[in-house]
Amino acid sequence: MADLVHLIKLCVGAEKVEDLIEWQQSRYGDGPACHVTRMWPKRANEILSGGSLYWVFKGVVLARQRIIGLDERLGDDGITRCAIILDREIVRTEALPRRPFQGWRYLKAEDAPRDLAKGRAREDVLPRELQAALAEIGLR
Repeated sequence: MADLVHLIKLCVGAEKVEDLIEWQQSRYGDGPACHVTRMWPKRANEILSGGSLYWVFKGVVLARQRIIGLDERLGDDGITRCAIILDREIVRTEALPRRPFQGWRYLKAEDAPRDLAKGRAREDVLPRELQAALAEIGLR
């Protein structure tokens, strides 16, 4: 079995997890969501062995979605791209600060933030700055 690895990506245009939920619901209804990217992951087997796409909102990882497949998509410009097929369940995670970056990056399983307990997902969210400060000092 391949070692597990995740992907991490900025959630551009979203301020909070609810924005991502609403956007995916309006775009995909109840079907699987996807994110189309230019580059195909070279570590596909490691990603498909249980990996997730971790979403960064305004400099802080706050959620993830399990990756259920990778598929080729041909763009209107004739260029083949990679569609990262995502489970529709969006799992909230403990806050983890991340500096801006372009595209997606690999995220080692041991570096990924832990999932929030199901009961905590509905709690009022701490201000982003406080979440980031707590995570920076190891209280995530």
